[in-house]
Amino acid sequence: SVVIYFRVSDRLYTLMFFFYYRRGPHRALHPSFRGQRQLCKRGRITQILEQKKCEKPPMEEELLTPNPYSRPQDVLSTVTQLYVHYTANPGTSARQNRDYFEGLAQTGLTSASAHFVIGYEGEIVQCIPLNEMAYAVIGENDHSISIECCYLDQDGKFTDATYQSLLKLLGWLMEEYNLDVSDVKRHYDAGGKLCPLYY
Repeated sequence: SVVIYFRVSDRLYTLMFFFYYRRGPHRALHPSFRGQRQLCKRGRITQILEQKKCEKPPMEEELLTPNPYSRPQDVLSTVTQLYVHYTANPGTSARQNRDYFEGLAQTGLTSASAHFVIGYEGEIVQCIPLNEMAYAVIGENDHSISIECCYLDQDGKFTDATYQSLLKLLGWLMEEYNLDVSDVKRHYDAGGKLCPLYY
């Protein structure tokens, strides 16, 4: 109900409040709960609204080498959901996490990847083409795009730069695929994994 109350004509405005209020039960007693109020900054919301549309944010295209473990090249024919993750590696950069996915081609330790990784300085690295599946959410990969977010502290909170880039990327993807705020999910929402940890 909170999401609908704050909803206006611009999806990104709704999204800002969506990420502030939407938490699973594991967030209710987190000691840094009050700090989340800092995520909503009206000045920044106004700037986004003045853009009138959600343009593709700047990003580096560093596509993974095709391989069975992180870039299987399976066709992503439809996109109905966007999933937000955290890397679970505090202090690592977007490029380091991208290179971890790349390294799985040689190590074969697991199957894992994401379409995008957002660094703690706000840089966006694309790892998988948007017409291919990533290995990110079991049971959901064939209809979703996944975004990994880097962070610095053990609590998993995104830096402001990461958060702002996430909003821009989500806004653009929502417009590209004609998605609504209800189509934006945390990994937690698909099975209960505590990801992203802080949210």
